Amino acid sequence: MLPVLEALARRYEETSVPALEDEVFKALRLPPAERTRRSPSGNHAIFSNRLNWARTYLAKAGLIEGHRRGYFRATDLGRALLAEGVSAIDIALLERYPDFAAWRGSREPEGAAPAEVSPDNPEESIASSVEVLNADLAREIVARVYSFSPAFLERLIVDLLAKMGYGGGRLESCRTLGRTGDGGVDGVIYQDALGLDVVYVQAKRLHPENGVLIREVRDFVGGLEANRATKGVFVTTSYFPSTAYDLITRVSKRVVLVDGVALAGLMIRHQVGVRTKGTYVLKRIDEDYFVE
Repeated sequence: MLPVLEALARRYEETSVPALEDEVFKALRLPPAERTRRSPSGNHAIFSNRLNWARTYLAKAGLIEGHRRGYFRATDLGRALLAEGVSAIDIALLERYPDFAAWRGSREPEGAAPAEVSPDNPEESIASSVEVLNADLAREIVARVYSFSPAFLERLIVDLLAKMGYGGGRLESCRTLGRTGDGGVDGVIYQDALGLDVVYVQAKRLHPENGVLIREVRDFVGGLEANRATKGVFVTTSYFPSTAYDLITRVSKRVVLVDGVALAGLMIRHQVGVRTKGTYVLKRIDEDYFVE
């Protein structure tokens, strides 16, 4: 919600929803694929949906307003909040505004799904709630990983890649991380017993707001060349500039960039550093059973 309010507060005229999406996407420094990633049901783009409910919450608090469909602007109340120097906007902060508290109290029980989700589709509400919870968990994971040492990040990458099946899922095939970097390369993963198929890895522990320098990506690609390698994975707790993604499309090596958001997503998906809190099973009619 904070990037949305900041984007709208940069100008006094109204901003269209498409222009707002472009500006917020750039501000969040997300990988290009995140712009079109869809919900588990496939019914909507996750990025657009989250911006929808962010706008709804901000509007209900009186921080933004829209006098015509598809256009918004920051209010004086919203600008005053930014002037306080807030580092994030969450539900607890919005509760200070009576209009938001009254609206949420009448429309949403504690922990309900975002308001943009139709109450006529409870399955979509569940899916959206899971997305929001996972997004919060991902931010917590990145902050937690960054708080530990570079050695911990390297060990985490070993565990994650093994869980993902690299090195045949054998930890002993992934235990070459931790040696001094060689031309931008921290270690290798042997995909087969003879070491014929090798993946080179670079681990970079950075503050989530400090992006990886493009020269470091170039060094990594150069390290692959020096080691006659064809595959590489560059993992960081922060983010890559758009120029880094442009670079890897122009080189002959197969290079995958894994930023903090993607790292946390992989950890959640492969159960590394997380545990299941609860499981909810949705059931529906078995049409094959109900036949005469």
